[in-house]
Amino acid sequence: CGSPPARGSSGKMAAPMSGGSRGPEPGAAPYGNFPNYSRFHPPEGRVSLLPQGLLRSLFPAATRPLLGLDVGCNSGELSVALYQHLVGLQESNSSPEPPGAGKELNLLCCDIDPELIRRAQQSSPFPASISFASLDIMDSGAREPFLSSYLERFGRSSFDIGFCMSVTMWIHLNHGDRGLLEFLALLASLCTFLLVEPQPWKCYRAAARRLRRLGRDDFEHFRSLRINGDMAESVTRILTQECAMELVRSFGSTSWDRSLLLFRSTGA
Repeated sequence: CGSPPARGSSGKMAAPMSGGSRGPEPGAAPYGNFPNYSRFHPPEGRVSLLPQGLLRSLFPAATRPLLGLDVGCNSGELSVALYQHLVGLQESNSSPEPPGAGKELNLLCCDIDPELIRRAQQSSPFPASISFASLDIMDSGAREPFLSSYLERFGRSSFDIGFCMSVTMWIHLNHGDRGLLEFLALLASLCTFLLVEPQPWKCYRAAARRLRRLGRDDFEHFRSLRINGDMAESVTRILTQECAMELVRSFGSTSWDRSLLLFRSTGA
């Protein structure tokens, strides 16, 4: 299940991983844009760590629909699972667009790979509430008008909550330390709350090994990264010390040894 290299100069993608695959090598997927990612890293592994009623606890006085941003959504399976969990829909309630389901959360999901976005759009059970769009989040010329247009539809200047699930490594490998800092600062500026799942450093090494095994050029920045080691700690330090956010809670780690970290903006 190899994936064609994504178009665009940057890499913001949902996917990742280390660990062996069954069958053929899953491919180099330089931006994490694996075509069958959810088979290797099922959404339930993350969603099950999040408490019921999380949105109500974070926004107890909300009187308008909440806005969410999912960066690097791949083909949307995790986005849909997050949406269902956050608005309290049970898996068994499979009727499309249950009455009122979209009145609590509108979720904008973006990914650098247009083919994955097409798959997400075709399979989404909640098209009125979840929007999927192809976007290179590191391309400011494309990002700024697109996000501004979406926010203006709701009369808003920022998102209530953002999701960055196994994306930071791909930004880091493709854009270096400066790119990671820019990316985290961007998310912090866009979102009141931010749920981040950083890949551990062992995943960086595994991604580089996959490229070499397939005879591809190494990631341009891999060997020069000064931000390394404990990536959950590094991401937390960057967001809290440089991006005006505070760590609200760690929801533990997935079976793939990835921490789920919730941050809140401390800005005005």
